[in-house]
Amino acid sequence: MTITGLADLLDLQGLDLDIDRLLDRRQGLPELEERRIVQEEIDGLDAERSEAADRLRSLELDLDKSEGELEMLETKLKEHETRLFAGGMSARETEFMRLEVQSLRGQDEALELRVIQMLEDVEPVREEVAALDTRIANAVARREELDSMIAGEWKVIDAELARLEAAKKTVAEPIDPELLDLYEKLRRLKEGVAIAVFDHGVCGGCHMALSPSEQEQALAEEMPRCVHCRRILVA
Repeated sequence: MTITGLADLLDLQGLDLDIDRLLDRRQGLPELEERRIVQEEIDGLDAERSEAADRLRSLELDLDKSEGELEMLETKLKEHETRLFAGGMSARETEFMRLEVQSLRGQDEALELRVIQMLEDVEPVREEVAALDTRIANAVARREELDSMIAGEWKVIDAELARLEAAKKTVAEPIDPELLDLYEKLRRLKEGVAIAVFDHGVCGGCHMALSPSEQEQALAEEMPRCVHCRRILVA
């Protein structure tokens, strides 16, 4: 294998490592973690609001029903009072109507108290739902802000990735396909580092020193390989 071919491969690995670092940076933006946290907050608030909204809906339905009953009761009471005060009934009918009006007034007072209590119960839940709506709106606004920041940073990173990919294509073009295939396999196995500089008897990949006999063995191969980590060596 020519020294030029290995040197090209070393340049290719430099580009690949730069690409790897950019991809790691792309996936490791601090804004991504904050966005994940904000999304979890939104999901939790949505669930909390849904539960509060269900309680509010139930309370409001009961309130509407009781207010309807109170309205009908007051109408009935007014009709009975009108008949009672209009006169024209027998003493027995008058007494019956008086007792009926008295009973309706008692029911009306009790129902009024019930409606007032229900109004007092509904109001805090309405405030709770409104407060949750505000918190959700604020969290969604922050998520949108983070999305914009992430998109901006990704745009810069992606432009640099495109430049590196173009440079990688140019560098890889003259390299023997079999060597490229070996390089790609070793990169997958060796944490992205397939080829290493061999300097003063030390492999730049695993950083282990090779004995004189190991150096002779490694350099005697058509393609020099570290006897320890089996990375390609270039002097």
